Amino acid sequence: MNLNQVTVPSLNLEVSIPFYENLGLQLIVKALPHYARFVCPDGEATFSLHQVDTLPSGDGIYVYFECDDLDERVARLQKHNIQFEQLPTDQRWLWREARLKDPDGNQLVLYFAGENRLNPPWRISEETKS
Repeated sequence: MNLNQVTVPSLNLEVSIPFYENLGLQLIVKALPHYARFVCPDGEATFSLHQVDTLPSGDGIYVYFECDDLDERVARLQKHNIQFEQLPTDQRWLWREARLKDPDGNQLVLYFAGENRLNPPWRISEETKS
């Protein structure tokens, strides 16, 4: 199984599309006003937006985008007036994360995890699964 895409709600795709293009995603489908899809610059995963009349309440979802150049990318995005709620910070789970919200309040995490992304020291081993 492979993850194809994640879709998040948006009140106004014409506002959200440029935001995600500034993050570095490439727009591949623009079916305004209802739908837009992007391809991530690395790998084959896609990310999409769909128009809604009202946004979900509460914390909602968190979308994680992995960046090998996290600190440099955050600095570039700040120059484009992208506001971060948390600048790159080393986390106790061995990832370095920066946090921000898109124009609709969807929670985004730009991060770098390296080897710890799939193989943290606490990963369940094959022997433990049995």
